[in-house]
Amino acid sequence: MQFEFSFIIPVYNRPDEIEELLQSFIQLNTSSDYEIVIVEDGSTIPSKKVVDSFKNKLNISYYFKSNSGPGDSRNYGMQKAKGNYFIILDSDCILPENYLNAVEQSLKLDYVDCFGGPDAAHESFTNLQKAINFVMTSFISTGGIRGGKKSINKFQPRSFNMGISKEAFLASKGFGRIHPGEDPDLSIRLWDLGFTTKLIPEAFVYHKRRISWRKFYQQVYKFGMVRPILNDWHPSTKKITYWFPTLFCFGLICALLLLIFNIKFAIIAYALYFIMVFFSALFNTKSIVISLLALVALGIQFFGYGYGFFKSTFAIGVLNKSPESHFPQLFFKSP
Repeated sequence: MQFEFSFIIPVYNRPDEIEELLQSFIQLNTSSDYEIVIVEDGSTIPSKKVVDSFKNKLNISYYFKSNSGPGDSRNYGMQKAKGNYFIILDSDCILPENYLNAVEQSLKLDYVDCFGGPDAAHESFTNLQKAINFVMTSFISTGGIRGGKKSINKFQPRSFNMGISKEAFLASKGFGRIHPGEDPDLSIRLWDLGFTTKLIPEAFVYHKRRISWRKFYQQVYKFGMVRPILNDWHPSTKKITYWFPTLFCFGLICALLLLIFNIKFAIIAYALYFIMVFFSALFNTKSIVISLLALVALGIQFFGYGYGFFKSTFAIGVLNKSPESHFPQLFFKSP
């Protein structure tokens, strides 16, 4: 198959991010032709001037549309794209120079209609960004579901770094209106249509995550809320592992209550786990500061996701609430 790649990048009020990302395209080590499609999703701080400054260096097009969310903006970009294989990126990513070579080599060796790549922390990132990146990608904190090598088969790509063929896009009609959660929803629908997905470990991006502790909590809280919705839509994908953050939080609360009765074994087990996380982060980042921040990030991740998952599970599974009417903040209106 002759690949004609189209990069699809939605952006919302992030001209600085787009400039960094486009600069990384210039450094790509590739002989393949590709185009870049920027979709401005109703921004009040547009990126057009930044994009225009790269038009003599890159094959790039720019579209402005009303705000309808990242999923719909990606669909819009894929409808405008000229290629036969789309690569979707978030605007807060930076590409390593061998990214496209890694994608093309993997697809030529073992073709799939949808792939995902992991994310990594660039040396220029802040300590907070590096700590959050660690807990979001480490096996010890997430089981490696966002990019572990054991996740190559039946992998659910994430839309910050995701490829999909034009054929698969047309068959599936692309992303739905839920956000977050639009990317695993698309992966599952692709499986139902007979398409296959995989992880390409070498096709990683540097994912900046311009984020604060508050924003990180809101992000993982929403991740937790959408998972029961996806389980309701796609019952065959339910896994007991999705309950782990919630059970972790309940277990920690019970461990603290047991201390009242001088029962310490449970809290010791939790302490040992946090110590393991600290030393794993220290080995990975070589920084005591980042390792300490990683413990904070871990607690926020577990409690945010765990609470969101429990709240959504109770509303949908017990109270039989409609996801869209009960959690309207998780759905964009149709354009």
